[in-house]
Amino acid sequence: MRDGLVASWLAGACVLGAGVSGCESAGRAPGPGGGRPAASAAVTGPEGQPAKPNPIGQSALRERAIEAVETLAKSTDAQTRANAVEAASYVPARLSDVIARGLRDASPGVRSVAAMAVGRTAMKDLAPQVTPLMADPSPTVRASAIFALAKCGVDVDRSPLARFLLEDPSAWVRRHTAFVLGELGDPSAIPLLRAGAAGSSLTPDQEKALHLQIAEAMVKLGDADALQVLRAALYPSRPEELEGTALAVQIIGQVRDRESIDPLIQLVEFKDRAGQQYPAEVRLGIAAALAGMGLPRGGYVADEYVASENPVLRAQAAFVYGEIADRASWGRLDELMNDADPRVRVAAAASVLRSARR
Repeated sequence: MRDGLVASWLAGACVLGAGVSGCESAGRAPGPGGGRPAASAAVTGPEGQPAKPNPIGQSALRERAIEAVETLAKSTDAQTRANAVEAASYVPARLSDVIARGLRDASPGVRSVAAMAVGRTAMKDLAPQVTPLMADPSPTVRASAIFALAKCGVDVDRSPLARFLLEDPSAWVRRHTAFVLGELGDPSAIPLLRAGAAGSSLTPDQEKALHLQIAEAMVKLGDADALQVLRAALYPSRPEELEGTALAVQIIGQVRDRESIDPLIQLVEFKDRAGQQYPAEVRLGIAAALAGMGLPRGGYVADEYVASENPVLRAQAAFVYGEIADRASWGRLDELMNDADPRVRVAAAASVLRSARR
């Protein structure tokens, strides 16, 4: 999502109320699915609440999603395989083979995702297959392996995480390490995280993203003051800061910062003097964050982009529908699992499995 965000933002100031300019203009263009018109209203149940999926239809769609993940996990595209492994973690009992195969994948990104999946699901039977990754050439994979083994109850040396966070020249390695520290759930890591935010040789944009990732970890570990870093990033003063805004929105949704609900609602509806809204990626991220906090009415934002020419936006729309998880959203996901682009299909399948797990 974040890689293409600035490219879709036209030149101009982006201070709230002071000239936000330009947004993703292809958002409503018909996509490969035939350009069906977006639904204008969700199916509702008693007292206007979104109707829950039909149990029989839900079960059938879940089976379709499992089959899709099994197929997409064998894709020639590493990103699709990684996303399929992530989706497999929602049903580890059924798709453990997908995760195990991911641990042996040629792509370090897939191996890293697979190790994180082992840790999140505490798949102790896969711990022996994770152990060799402690010597992986990729520090990102090694950090994920530490997480997996620790969560599986293995006595593992965590000290390399400090070196990755403080010394690695890669911004991504440092961000991923901060994320791992937050997921490990050990508050004693807070001083290390503060040290990681204190200084770096990264570019300003890389440093901003690292600080947001560190703030997320600190919030997870109990430091509520770090929420201020995330909330401040909701208000970019330059177009270049929109990458950080998109990341902050995503994190706020993950940590369920309910005090940010009102600002998020304002941002998703905001228009500048020319009538332009925030870029599609930001608005979809807000809709997902709000839905994750129990406010599913942002589904109309996903409806705006479900037929976009951009498959990344269609995939994001699928994520939003997974967070809403009502009958209308499951109907959308059913359609998106037939999308021409495998990235959209795997996003839709993952959303079905994620929402069904609830």
